[in-house]
Amino acid sequence: MIQFANAPALMVLDMQKGFDDPYWVKRNNPQAENNAFRLLTEWRKRQWPICFSKHLSLDPQSPLFHKNEQGIQFKDLLAPKAGEKVFTKNVNSAFIGTELEIHLRQRGIKSVVITGLSTQHCVSTTARMSGNLGFVTYLVSDAIAAFEITDHLGTVHPAETVQELELAALHKEFAVIVTADEVIGELI
Repeated sequence: MIQFANAPALMVLDMQKGFDDPYWVKRNNPQAENNAFRLLTEWRKRQWPICFSKHLSLDPQSPLFHKNEQGIQFKDLLAPKAGEKVFTKNVNSAFIGTELEIHLRQRGIKSVVITGLSTQHCVSTTARMSGNLGFVTYLVSDAIAAFEITDHLGTVHPAETVQELELAALHKEFAVIVTADEVIGELI
């Protein structure tokens, strides 16, 4: 299932403190950050490419991700170290308005392993674009998390259901769905 032709890039998408705000209501997968950290540790140990994205809203009324808010700060566990590449973005995809694609292609990177927040926003959009751009895309299901949403009819959909449906939509079409243990097992 997992086949790394060369060192894949680990993508850590929007692991920012703003996602800890009560605004987001309920989320699934409380271990997402720990699993992403496990992968980050493995990538650092191997000195493989790591790409972080940071969401920065252009809307001054954005309560969590405007440049003046504490919410834009990386979660302590998943903060980039000196020299690790950070792509600041203003939309859901880490590829739009950034140099991410150029960065990956210049380094001959053909596959990516995606972690981050949130599944139904930046993770899904970035995974779709990654697949469309021709990168072999691995989405780590237990290193991402979704939030409960209310649809246009007022129906509340639990975070776990949102996660399951997003993964089902991405599976085989845009990404290979894997777990952190599967990825780490492939590296040993």
